[in-house]
Amino acid sequence: MKSKSELAALYETHLKPKLASLEHVRKKLMRSYLIIVGGIGISIAGLILINPQSNSAQSWMTYAFIAIIIACIAFLISTSFKKKKYRTQFKSQVVSEIVAFINPEWNYMPDQMISTIDYQQSDLFRTHYHRYRGDDYISGVIDKTDFKCSELHTEYKTVSTDSKGRRQETWHTIFKGLFLHADFNKEFSGKTYVTPDYAEKLFGKWGQKLQKYSGNGTLVKLENPEFEKEFVVHATNQIEARYILTPVMMEALLAIKKQYNKPVYFSFSGNRVYCAMSFSKDLFEPKIFSSGVNINSVSEMYNLFMLNETIIKELNLNTRIWTKE
Repeated sequence: MKSKSELAALYETHLKPKLASLEHVRKKLMRSYLIIVGGIGISIAGLILINPQSNSAQSWMTYAFIAIIIACIAFLISTSFKKKKYRTQFKSQVVSEIVAFINPEWNYMPDQMISTIDYQQSDLFRTHYHRYRGDDYISGVIDKTDFKCSELHTEYKTVSTDSKGRRQETWHTIFKGLFLHADFNKEFSGKTYVTPDYAEKLFGKWGQKLQKYSGNGTLVKLENPEFEKEFVVHATNQIEARYILTPVMMEALLAIKKQYNKPVYFSFSGNRVYCAMSFSKDLFEPKIFSSGVNINSVSEMYNLFMLNETIIKELNLNTRIWTKE
């Protein structure tokens, strides 16, 4: 693992100059968005305030405000192309540099994502999705263990009708965050799921009863109070679940939760361990309304990419204490 001083040196010598060179692009984009928002806002306000009993002058003003709105929309389309170019430059000049700093042999593809097959194989989120998006895909090997990782956002759609009979679509997030899986070097006969224990936190002892019906497979109770406070375990094979979730493994999963302090889901299926860590924001995107020349943003991206190594090392996957059957 690289030290903080090495990351700081990378920032000063390589990343800071590149971020500084992108600042003029960011500032132009920011001004463009402010102009668009201001123009549309003024036009809408003007249209609302115009007296419906208008004379010819007021009619001219109406057309002028409509023209401004149309111009702003055209300007927005043009700006979206500039934003895409800015994003591409940021990914190639900054994000890829951070990935290579961690491990130059990792394969980084900014516009790719974890496959739908891998997502479904994890069996962590059973709600059928209507929209599947992601980016910042990384694949590689850490010592003996291969892994794949990307940002992912899955959603489902509901359709309703308002009081006037108009059709309305609403999108709901199933999962948004980092999704990864790694070789466990063990063929599982069943599936084991370790998920955030929301029920007990919300409803106490009543929540414990809800746990029996809230997950995939049957509830598994383990002898670690701190682990039981954070996670609930379900499995299709109770014996195998206990075989996987040793005291050391439970401490490792707790350490990952504490380090990142985000809702985190695990499943053990096939011969892989799957991990999904929830985030409410986009993770590796360039800033527009604040300066990108900031080592804290670089450190945050570095820490997120290090989740791959953290999981493999915390779960001790490289020791090969299990053998594939």
